[in-house]
Amino acid sequence: MSEHASPIPVRIDVVSDVVCPWCFIGKHRLEQALKLKPGIPVEVHWRPYFLNDWIPRDGISREEYLTTKFGSPDRYKDIAARVGAAAAAEGLVYDSSKMKRQPNTTDCHRLIRWAESIGKAGEMKQKLMDLYFTEGADLTDPEVLVQAGADVGLPPDKVREALATDEGIAEIEAESQSAKRAGIEGVPCFIFNGQFAVSGAQSPEYLADAIQRAAQARDAAE
Repeated sequence: MSEHASPIPVRIDVVSDVVCPWCFIGKHRLEQALKLKPGIPVEVHWRPYFLNDWIPRDGISREEYLTTKFGSPDRYKDIAARVGAAAAAEGLVYDSSKMKRQPNTTDCHRLIRWAESIGKAGEMKQKLMDLYFTEGADLTDPEVLVQAGADVGLPPDKVREALATDEGIAEIEAESQSAKRAGIEGVPCFIFNGQFAVSGAQSPEYLADAIQRAAQARDAAE
């Protein structure tokens, strides 16, 4: 590398799902980690994962979901309290009382992929998670998704038309399956330069150290 060349950014692939509360928290912790390493350029890519691939495309009630996954809504209360406290520590609002519908997230992942074409994938991801975890919005409602897309700069008419087709579905499903075949069983999973992975919503300091290590490995290889 010449003296004046810019370093190649550290690539971070984040495998996560919109309805995963630890992905909600993990995204914020990654953003804090980036602030701890301002001198290291990074390139973040959001990768799809289905935490609940058994949920039908039109979603199910939150009550049915909690009963199927945890035995009953009551059994989720302690988990919800822990997640809510962890989110609050990050300045986020996790309000499970507002969540009435558990969505299939195929269309959410499609929106994120479409937003990537205008450099807004991270913004789209955040918008959808805020809608779900904080506002309790129904992410199976196409108009909710159209408005979310519009809020980050996607043309509403085009999004509405695309959502009514199968555009991108096969690619999203294939990528999610590929992540599972690669052994990713828990999300969020942060993959640095395609070389090593960090699983779970680790602390900003831990993630910042991983960014530093990835940058050092990159430099050593050049």
